[in-house]
Amino acid sequence: MKNRLLNKDSFAALRLETLIRIRWLAVIGQIIAVLVVYFGLKFDFLIIPCLAFIAVSAALNLYLKNKYPENARWEGLPVVALLGYDIVQLAALLYLTGGIQNPFSALLAVPVVISASSQRVQYTVILFSWSICAVTFLVFVHEPLPWHFGFDLIQPIEIKVGVWSSIIAMMGFTSVYTYRVANESRKLAEALAATELVLQHEQHVSSLDGLSIAAAHELGTPLATIALVSKEMMREIPKDSPLYEDAALLRSQAARCRDILQKISSLNSESDDNVARLSIELLMEEISAPHRDFDVVLDVKGEGPKPSPEIQRDAAILYGLGNIVENAVDFANSKVTFSAKWDEEKVVFVIEDDGQGFTTELLSKIGEPFLTTRGATKRETGGGLGLGVFIAKTLLERNGAELIFSNRESDDEEDVAITGARVTITWQRDKFDQRRMGF
Repeated sequence: MKNRLLNKDSFAALRLETLIRIRWLAVIGQIIAVLVVYFGLKFDFLIIPCLAFIAVSAALNLYLKNKYPENARWEGLPVVALLGYDIVQLAALLYLTGGIQNPFSALLAVPVVISASSQRVQYTVILFSWSICAVTFLVFVHEPLPWHFGFDLIQPIEIKVGVWSSIIAMMGFTSVYTYRVANESRKLAEALAATELVLQHEQHVSSLDGLSIAAAHELGTPLATIALVSKEMMREIPKDSPLYEDAALLRSQAARCRDILQKISSLNSESDDNVARLSIELLMEEISAPHRDFDVVLDVKGEGPKPSPEIQRDAAILYGLGNIVENAVDFANSKVTFSAKWDEEKVVFVIEDDGQGFTTELLSKIGEPFLTTRGATKRETGGGLGLGVFIAKTLLERNGAELIFSNRESDDEEDVAITGARVTITWQRDKFDQRRMGF
């Protein structure tokens, strides 16, 4: 599964209905604040222009509501324009009510945070810069802050610069934090969606066995009819006739088809042994088979008391182990070892390669979605399998396994150079035996 299979731009689309609802909250809050300050606290300021600016926002909301369908999604410049207008509208209200001295000036960060949660970085940077311009303007140009008894409260420039600095710092911190959290959530959601697609594909392939058996059963009757008719034709047609050879060929091919369908149908009675269940040796061979045609030696070995454990054929386990083996083959220099050991307590798979191994930084992040797990130098058939490792790790852990990613160490104690990567997958024996029953 490659990262490009996922739509990386889907996160940027924001429902217009969501924006409109947030803007209605802002309109209602602004109306309440203006009325309470003017009529409740008896502060004298230019209330009519303030209400006019609020009315413009309300009118814009009504226009957007009637112009566009509820399921409309906006992204990019349209969202920037709408949120940019919100910054201008709020800056206009603050200009009329004391500028940066107004306690509500911190709300200029809200459009930037909304953008950081859903839009690309470049659009958030535009709104961040626009907000900085608005905050800076309000430091020097504004109407006096209304106060008791008709007095105007004018703060020293040092206080204004301090408030300006705190708003900029708060806006930057919350924007970065919101973007990082939202981005991680989007990556995780997309990776889980990719996991479901992988499982559906594997289950679809597994279901073909049952479909082939059903097809063999259904085709048996028409083939028997063809064989019977061709036999009667051979009786009626003279042996020296050119049609006799055609009838004989038709009958022989019908008999051949019958033999093939009987072989397919025989899988039905043997499915528990040949299809549904796999011993550890067969499981490892099935996983390794697609990776033996490369210029890397794939050594498969198992060690433990007989009989070896069996497991129910499971698309999640086949894909999970197979993806890790594929990753090892992609990054190995010449050899990959796929080994298994089992006893009464545990079943342990170890996958090792002789490549460059994992760096210390990446070892702490292995299993995160959309992470390139090795260095830039790798086989042409390989790739940054960060998403694949995430899917494999998730599927195996959901089936009771514990995964440890590490590096092999040199046999020489004085030489601690990295000599390859190692992935250890461990099942408790009772959990592994449960997989045999398909639980």
